Amino acid sequence: MQWQTKLPLIAILRGIRPEEAREHVAAILEAGFDAVEIPLNSPAWETSIAAMVAEFGDKALIGAGTVLKPEQVDTLAAMGSKLVVTPNTNPEVIRRAVRHGMTVCAGCATASEAFTALDAGAQILKIFPSSTFGPDYIKALKAVLPKDVPVFAVGGVTPENLNVWLDAGCTGAGLGSDLYRAGQRVERSSQQAAAFVKAYQEATR
Repeated sequence: MQWQTKLPLIAILRGIRPEEAREHVAAILEAGFDAVEIPLNSPAWETSIAAMVAEFGDKALIGAGTVLKPEQVDTLAAMGSKLVVTPNTNPEVIRRAVRHGMTVCAGCATASEAFTALDAGAQILKIFPSSTFGPDYIKALKAVLPKDVPVFAVGGVTPENLNVWLDAGCTGAGLGSDLYRAGQRVERSSQQAAAFVKAYQEATR
């Protein structure tokens, strides 16, 4: 198993609206990102995700976060979405996405949830909320997981502390409010994306 884009950072655009999605996604990709999720609790997510897949799907891994139901997976697959990110460990959702040939980053917290997600076919594990558990917890969890399973930290990751999570054994991270907050200017998205890319490059030299 391995993360399939060049940069193992997922841009989480929670709350983005269809009319602003293109500018923000373009800016984030221009900064060096190649994975974007639009959570399903965002306004008119069907419109935003379908449009972003159509425009940027050949350049980046575009998909959805906060995916909770198998029916949502079917809708996403029909529009060409390739990425499913969940906040929880739901084997039915994971199996459905895998059957559609999608990349699944499954939310988990405990060893039991992690192995349940892997047994269902998840390719990547998302430790959420990472800030609550801390890097030492992730180190301990990594000790019992298969060595080749990518683990992403999500929740509380900033450009300033990204290196801490990578040092703990994470392959990468999902980046939410420190990258994008609903309603922010495109310039802010561009600046924060560039800061995260720089932080990752410096941490992995």
